[in-house]
Amino acid sequence: MKRSLFLLALFIFCSTNILAQSPNKILKQANKTLGGEKVLQNVKSWRKTGIITRLKDGASGALEMQAAQPNFYNVRFDLNGFEAESGFNGKSGWTRDSREGLRTLTNKASRDFQAEAAYRNLRWLNYKKEKSKITSGGTANLNGKTANVLILSNPKGVSIKMYFDAANGLLIREEIPAGDSTQTFDYGDYRVVDGINEPFSINFRRGADAYEIKLEKIAHNQTIAKENFDFPKTSGEPLPDIPTLLSELQANEDKIDEILENYSFTQKSTSRELGKDGILRDKESETVQLSFYKGNRIRRLTEKNDKPLSEKEQADEDKNVQKRVAEIEKEIAKKAAKTVSQNSDGTPDGENKRISIAEVLRASRLVNPRRERFRGREVVVFDFEPNPNFDFKNAKSFLKFFGKTAGVMWIDEKDKQVARLEASLFDNFKIGGGLLANLKKGASFALEQDRINDEIWLPSVADINLSVKVLLVKGINVNQTIKSYNYRRFETEVKDSKIDEIKKP
Repeated sequence: MKRSLFLLALFIFCSTNILAQSPNKILKQANKTLGGEKVLQNVKSWRKTGIITRLKDGASGALEMQAAQPNFYNVRFDLNGFEAESGFNGKSGWTRDSREGLRTLTNKASRDFQAEAAYRNLRWLNYKKEKSKITSGGTANLNGKTANVLILSNPKGVSIKMYFDAANGLLIREEIPAGDSTQTFDYGDYRVVDGINEPFSINFRRGADAYEIKLEKIAHNQTIAKENFDFPKTSGEPLPDIPTLLSELQANEDKIDEILENYSFTQKSTSRELGKDGILRDKESETVQLSFYKGNRIRRLTEKNDKPLSEKEQADEDKNVQKRVAEIEKEIAKKAAKTVSQNSDGTPDGENKRISIAEVLRASRLVNPRRERFRGREVVVFDFEPNPNFDFKNAKSFLKFFGKTAGVMWIDEKDKQVARLEASLFDNFKIGGGLLANLKKGASFALEQDRINDEIWLPSVADINLSVKVLLVKGINVNQTIKSYNYRRFETEVKDSKIDEIKKP
């Protein structure tokens, strides 16, 4: 009896190990079954049409899905008059339906949808180049079929779970995050189209709603106009004049510089790392106190990895602050001793002038302007992309960088200040001709600001994700969040070896 139990356990153990193949082996089998990696790589766009039915009430209507590289994606359907549509146009993600209207996606919903848009175009084919991870999720039983489970995690920590039929390698389920919920797609009725094995039957679930999709036509590599993915044009209240809005934004930013002189705040930077298991974890953190002295930022380290500095470390840090203040005084004295250089129009030489967001936007082409509400306030939202008519060749390096970025921006209409910004780099950016550093395409950053004391918008959260090669050798991945908080209105004076903050009455 014991021998029988031992043999049974051994059989189960061996069977499990046979089924739990390596991720590379599972993907190799899937690529082959779906038509071959070369054939899959050659698909640059696709369009699928069919009928969608909501299972709870039988409502049905037309469905269309389409995608084009690198990351354009759109899906829309009509259920007996109830319309719903979502899209990503390379700059912003958006969604609309007959109940809640049209809105731009933000935060986790935006991050998840961008990940889905990239996945719909390239599947898992370029995951190494994109710095993503694929890990094993073991095996699962789906409707009587044994499936190998793989988890695709991108550098931002968005994870897509994929289930492949262990018998033939076909993809039979996907679980894709969508903000606060998860979308589940079950695939069946595979047929060959243009040499690619495509599922014509899809059971889709999101939250409490379940749908059945029967595709009628699938086409590959057709020309799809970029306008098909753009934010839908809507009628309504006229938008403000954009050049005037940018001028007001610039004027406000100049005032903000003056107001900011009287503020100190705390900033915590946390670096994250995508582990081999595909989980994004906090690695280390640094907390600093930031204030301003005669127009210059003063940075004082107070914590490392959520622990206060030792008495000696803090004393050394205070000495560094005092040293920085002395340097500022010397710089001011040196500038005062020189004659201010003048441009041909009589204005001071702008080489050291701060480049503002408004200036960056003048180097961009603004598209898809719309009105929305963001955190309870009226905002004007627009996508931005490089302006082909702007002279980037002779522009400053900061503007040259933005000449390769695209994204979306929210501007508070009343205060004429930026409330949120999302951007990504769609081409490599070389620093020093590539000799100093090379920032790789795909780098992204998001910035959100809070309204402080009813007078100023200041950064609250920044999310940075990039990959850079330094001095042609060393590759560095930066995955970081920066939280700014505890804004206080102060007059800042420097005495002895520290900054004394005197609160305004």
